[in-house]
Order: sequence, then structure tokens, then C-alpha cells
Amino acid sequence: MSPPFLFDGPEDAPVTLLLAHGSGAPMDSAAMTAATAALAAEGLRIARFEFSYMAARRIDGSRKPPPKAETLNPEFQAAVAALGARGPLVIGGKSMGGRVASMVADTLHADGKVAGLVCLGYPFHPPEKPAQLRTTHLMDLKTPALICQGTRDPFGTKDEVPGYGLPERIRILWLEDGDHDLKPRKSLSGFSAADHLATMARTVKEWAETLR
Repeated sequence: MSPPFLFDGPEDAPVTLLLAHGSGAPMDSAAMTAATAALAAEGLRIARFEFSYMAARRIDGSRKPPPKAETLNPEFQAAVAALGARGPLVIGGKSMGGRVASMVADTLHADGKVAGLVCLGYPFHPPEKPAQLRTTHLMDLKTPALICQGTRDPFGTKDEVPGYGLPERIRILWLEDGDHDLKPRKSLSGFSAADHLATMARTVKEWAETLR
């Protein structure tokens, strides 16, 4: 059964983004909705979808923990097939959603089904567990990639990530004082959440245009 999608942005946009949610919040969470609105304001077409465990929560109200990220790979691939996007398609998502997309990106890219990968707050490691890196597959990533990361993200800070030795083809946009939702503390950084989301969306648009 095809997953339901939430669409934003113009139907005739030159690039479509297929985004999945993080491990603990649905596709219409405040963070996902704000990020989507910013991307749509830049003229991009965005489709959001939920993995089956999250969709089930809406039905039975359960709070079962999410499955291991790699077990969700087939669901992301199925969402790409169900969407049937016309024109360039970029896959990605917030946190775990972006991680799952990164694990299926090369297969889909090699088949000509996706043009790129975008991650909003990549979970490089669990909070307070910096030794448990989730970067092995990124070292050989062939798909053009953009990671938008807050400098104080507990899943991977600006002090940590440069030391991982990620390939240069993975571009990272650092957002000053941003947390895992890319949200800064305005009193310390001088930036608002809206400022960072606008920068993120503008950067994604400019980067996506190079993929066409």
C-alpha cells in the first residue's frame, strides 16, 4: 500500500524533495512543518511521508520505540516509487529520516531515480555517545549530498564533525548555534529560528539547482 503524502510548494517546481521524519516525531511535527514551509517559499515542491511505525501510532496511540534505521530502507525506496516524481528528485529528511535516505541514496542514484540527498540535522551519533558513529556508509557515498547542521547539535557538533574525514562531495551547511531542529538561541547568536530556516531553504534551492 502506498504511503500518504503531504505536499507543499508549487506542482510545477523544477525540483521535488521527498522528506521523511525523525525517529520520535511525525511528518507534521512543528519542526518538519516549519522546515517544509521555508523550502516551499523558495519554490521547491516537497512531499512528506511517514514510516509505517509512525503511521501506526496515529491509529493505536502506541509509543513503541522506532525500529533500527536500516530496517526502514525498503519503506523509503517504496515511497520513492509511489511518489513517481517528474523531474529531478532529492530525497532526505530530518534526523533519522535523512539517515535512512542516505543509506538508500546510492542505489537509487545509480538507477537514475534520485538526483541528490539532503539531511536536516544528521544524527552522526547518539547524544552523549560520540564514539558510536553512524558515518561508515557516508565515506563511500556517491550521491551529491547536502547536510544542514546546527553547530551545537548534540548528534554531531561543529567541533566534532570536521574530524570524521567525510568526503568533500558531502557539503555541510553550518548554522550558528543551531540545535537538532536548527534552532538557535537568539540572545547568544543574534539569529532567529526563522533566519536559519530561510538560510537552509535558500541553500538547498541553490544546491539543488546544480543537480539538474
